[in-house]
Formats: sequence, C-alpha cells, structure tokens
Amino acid sequence: MRYFIECAYRGTNYCGWQIQNNAKTVQEEIEKALSTLLKNTIEITGSSRTDTGVHAMQQMAHFEVEHELDTENLVYRINKILPFDISVSRIFNVADDYHCRFEATSRKYEYRISRQKNPFLKGLYYDFNHKLNVELMNEACQILFKHIDFECFSKVNTQVFTFNCSIMEAHWEEKDDLLIFHIKANRFLRGMVRAVVGTLLEVGSGRLSLADFEQIILSKNRKNAGRAVPAEGLFLMEVNY
Repeated sequence: MRYFIECAYRGTNYCGWQIQNNAKTVQEEIEKALSTLLKNTIEITGSSRTDTGVHAMQQMAHFEVEHELDTENLVYRINKILPFDISVSRIFNVADDYHCRFEATSRKYEYRISRQKNPFLKGLYYDFNHKLNVELMNEACQILFKHIDFECFSKVNTQVFTFNCSIMEAHWEEKDDLLIFHIKANRFLRGMVRAVVGTLLEVGSGRLSLADFEQIILSKNRKNAGRAVPAEGLFLMEVNY
C-alpha cells in the first residue's frame, strides 16, 4: 500500500532534502522515524529535492507498506520523535501507482527578503537593505511568462532532458520591511529560483535593464545571469496535484 506524507521543515540544519553520504538530511530523519515506528526499513520518495539550507512549508513524499496504517496515530507518534525542525501534518493512502513527484502539476516557492536587520528573522530571511525599484522588478517578472527555456537560471552540468518550464505565477510583494517573491511553475530546474531572484535584484538595483533581463534568458547561459541568492530565504510553499 502506498501512502503520501505531508511534512514541513526548517532547512537550516540540513544538507537539503535528499539522502547523502556523511550528511544530515531531512529525508534521512523522516525515514529513520518511520522505520522505528513501523519496525521495518522504510524508504521515502520526495516530490522536490530542496538544497542545503532551504525550507519547506509543504513537502510531499510517498512510501510503501504491506498493511493498512492508523494514519492519525502515526502522525502523532512520528511528531514525538522527529527533530524540532521537522513536522508531519498528514499521512494518507493513495493509489499504488500514484507518484508524489511525477503526478505533481505545479510547485510554488517563495523567496523572502528582510530590508532591515531583524534578529528574529535570522536564518529565515535574506538581509538585503539596498535600494530597489520593486515596480521595475515586477515588470521583469512579466518577461518570464513570455519564455519557457530557462537554461540561463539552471545550475550547470545538470542531467535533465529539457530546460523548459511553464511559469504560472511570478511577482514581488512588499510587506512593511519585508519583500517576498512568489513563483509557481509546473517544474523547476536546479538552483533556478535563487538565480531568478539574484537576477531580478540586479534589475531592481539598476544594474540591468528590462532588455538586458530578456537577453539573459535568450542567451541560455548561466554565466550571464545574476548570482544565486542565499538559501536561507527560500521556501517550498506548496506542491499541487
């Protein structure tokens, strides 16, 4: 029987989602907890592979067992033994062939910036107090909808069959001293959101024009895009099916 598990985590103390040798990861912590509770070796598959230091408000994964589970009780028990920075909100049964990664229709991320130093936001927001033209940054976001090939924002040497992504949402929101970038797409490339944000900050800082921004996309060259902003401000917000 296949079960989906919905979880959230603060990624500060982890080397990303996916299990790695000699590194602490979110996937490993959840697998250990499930294996302990179910008294069997449990392996889980995640919907998205968040990088080191990246957070998730909603991450989905699936695992398989041979018998039916009391999911409400399992959620209660697993939250008792998981580290403080990982939580599980739901576990529910799905069809045996329903895949948490391949069946997903879209994913949404937020990138959060604090424009004034705030000790209570440390590790969850990127401190960036330079003057920005947010209106121009939102104009640049509109350019993203005109394109589907985003190789310029992808980490190099990635083993993917296509760099095409369909962006459904992209805009900046101002909330007092906070600046939040929202982006939703059917899929994302490795490092894509952080590279998009870094390049949009170049637009907002006046170092790139709107025409420059579009030419970077057309170039399909990562070297032409802006730097990848720090992982601490990035959140996987939702996975949709």
